[in-house]
Amino acid sequence: MSGGKPLSRKLHKRHMSSPRESQEGSHTKTVSQAAATTFIKTEEDFLIILSRINALVLNILLRPDESDSLGKDHLKSIVQVNERFHAIWDLTSGCCKTLKLRLGDSSVDVNDIYIVKNQSNLLQVYTEYFLAVTNHIVIKGFDKVSKPTSIYWKTNKRGLKTLIGETDDISLTVFLQRIFTEPFRDHVQTYSLFLSQINGKLAEESGETSSIDSLNTFVNLQKYISQILDEAFQTKMLWVSSSSKLTAALCTPDRRLQEDSKNVQIAVTSGRYDRILLFDDSLVFLQGIETHICDLKTVWVCSSTKQNYFQNFQLLQIITPEEEFVLTSREPQNQAVWQWKLNQLIQQRLIGRRNFPLWGKAGETSDPPTSRVSTYTYKNEGRFKNATYDGDMSWGKPDGKGTLKWPDGRNHVGDFQFGQENGFGVYLVPSSLPDRYDCYKCHWQNGVMQGYGICEYADESVYKGYFKDNMRHGYGILENLASTTDPFKYTGNWHKDKMSGYGVCESTQKSERYIGMWQKNQKHGHGIVLMDSGTCYQGAFALNKFVGSGILLSEDSSVYEGEFTEECLLAGKGKLTFNNGFTLVGSFNKSQTAGLQTQGVLHTSCEDQNGIMKRKFQLGVGLLPVEERWHGIFENFQKFLESGCKRETEESFLGFHVKSNKKLQKSQEYLHCQSDVSGEIEDILKEMSLQLEQESMQCYLEKAFKSSHHPLMKLMKELCVVFQATYSGIGANFHLLSMAQEEIKHYATKIWELYRALKVMAGGANDMAVPAGEDEEERNEALNSYTVVLPILLPYFYADLFMLYMLYYQQEDAYYWQGIVRLGMLTDTKLLQFLDVQK
Repeated sequence: MSGGKPLSRKLHKRHMSSPRESQEGSHTKTVSQAAATTFIKTEEDFLIILSRINALVLNILLRPDESDSLGKDHLKSIVQVNERFHAIWDLTSGCCKTLKLRLGDSSVDVNDIYIVKNQSNLLQVYTEYFLAVTNHIVIKGFDKVSKPTSIYWKTNKRGLKTLIGETDDISLTVFLQRIFTEPFRDHVQTYSLFLSQINGKLAEESGETSSIDSLNTFVNLQKYISQILDEAFQTKMLWVSSSSKLTAALCTPDRRLQEDSKNVQIAVTSGRYDRILLFDDSLVFLQGIETHICDLKTVWVCSSTKQNYFQNFQLLQIITPEEEFVLTSREPQNQAVWQWKLNQLIQQRLIGRRNFPLWGKAGETSDPPTSRVSTYTYKNEGRFKNATYDGDMSWGKPDGKGTLKWPDGRNHVGDFQFGQENGFGVYLVPSSLPDRYDCYKCHWQNGVMQGYGICEYADESVYKGYFKDNMRHGYGILENLASTTDPFKYTGNWHKDKMSGYGVCESTQKSERYIGMWQKNQKHGHGIVLMDSGTCYQGAFALNKFVGSGILLSEDSSVYEGEFTEECLLAGKGKLTFNNGFTLVGSFNKSQTAGLQTQGVLHTSCEDQNGIMKRKFQLGVGLLPVEERWHGIFENFQKFLESGCKRETEESFLGFHVKSNKKLQKSQEYLHCQSDVSGEIEDILKEMSLQLEQESMQCYLEKAFKSSHHPLMKLMKELCVVFQATYSGIGANFHLLSMAQEEIKHYATKIWELYRALKVMAGGANDMAVPAGEDEEERNEALNSYTVVLPILLPYFYADLFMLYMLYYQQEDAYYWQGIVRLGMLTDTKLLQFLDVQK
């Protein structure tokens, strides 16, 4: 911009022409009264300029033009300029008045000069002002002066040019840009020169440089003003030369162009894009009218080397959450410029502000962190399409703690690794019910639910168990007691989201419990049905139907062995044994309307009665092998051992406990759930390796079963759950006593195996060493599951097991007490005779 000298520059020259006055003063940290007076005069002249600009220019620009479609945006922008303009005016005027009040003394302390004392306020108002002005420049606000005011500009053109000391003919746009920048820019230079004179004087007299920090601040402010103006004019020229569609897509008041591949040449190796624009907030790839915008918050930059025909080529790799770009340039310095600017702008974008000056201080450089907190909305096809991720990211991938939100209401909060859900996470899925969700709290691996988890469904049913590939798989418990149609609780094995394998299901509406095999959510295989009335069925099932022959134990202890209908009604050949020992062999047919009809032979001989009463038929023995019942529980503990007992895998394999919420609220507070914290596994193994004797082992196991920090406690807790699910309540039936006995023995055997495996892992492969004097046979007899584990295990199952024993021996107990009562009624003599006591 050419032209005459502006008025502020003349004031600056007048200030510089009075060195004698500035040298007066009797103290090294003071400014002479003459120098202070000159400085105040400079400020007063600057205030006059501000007053004239306000009256002759700014007030005219604030007049709205209703016919201009962009008039509202331009008016909003100039209003911001007006606010920042008056902020400088008010601050300068107030500080000038304060300084005048101190002129009564012969000199003024340096720290009382407001450009030293209030430098932070001055810095703020000037940076905000130039930001508002450059925003107006970028949107071409000075180019589009409203029509009603154009006559005013033409009429007062000559007088207005004197505000900037211009004599040549210039356009109105250039004039407006200069009138709002040059006086302020030159006045900041006046501050710098004034402080420079003070520093020179203090250094000459006493070596003091008390205002050096203030001087550096205004020097940096000059650099900032130059840089922000250069960026604004460069950005404006881009929009002037671009199509209206591109301008509409990219132009915003506060966006600044930093680099253009047309100016500093660099290209995408794939050839997909023909131009690259770098702004202070984004990196834009252009191909015709197509634009691909990358927020710098989610851009990572690294250089790499590619060898081709025995030559090494330097490449610039741009990584974003969904795409990667490789940039190259024939000139290595061009690539270096792009890499440096990208890293600086990414760093500034992450901290939320530009540097001061814009490109930092000379020699300063800092690469942005590779791990950062970012927000990104996915657009490409895939699981994350349209989802917004907010959380930790590394090299374009979610990595750490984060949240995924989909427009359809799905929500995932948890741990991520390498772009996938990995670790503990909470996943909300909206249901068809209003304001209700399926809530999955479980462990994830490579983007799928894997390991232990808890799911609270919208229908208020709850699943606690294991998952594999997003499906219920392995051991788990599904409880739906809130259902009004068919409340039930299933405890058992799952396969690919279906109840399959051994399991126990109790239906509260039917008042029955099924213990046996399942396949695809249906009873399939051998099983036992227990009724609340005491009736028991044992047989084979296929697709929820009773098939073939089976056994019926009625509440009056009669036993039927034979064929049944699909609804467990007697039908076909069979043998019915009554509780008095009579047997009926023949054909049976029982319907709900006609009752039981039979044709056969009745045997009234009671020879087998004592045998039947002694046997007290036991269900499930041999039919449901104990090894197949709860292998899912022990299997996960075994996997935990195979993983090396790592603490980070403990919850995934052994489970955790969280607070339940039936309403499944959507709040963020509900999404974060806390699990119990386990103790250090290294300490647990170390302590275990020290237990060598049977007594010390039992003492250790007793403490382990009670400690929430020990993995064996979680195993024991789950075994108690499945035992109660099978043998308590409806399951308290003496026909299941043998099943319960062999199941507890199996628990002891498996726990002993796992305990030994833990000891081996603890480095105690020889910890079973026999004390001196004992041979191998004695040692094997002394240390086994029955001698070490079973005595510690039994107390946890006493309540349910005792109930089974009591029911089993109920008749014997009744006979016993009847005998006691009869003996109590005898006289002493009769009692002695009964006991065969000699007279």
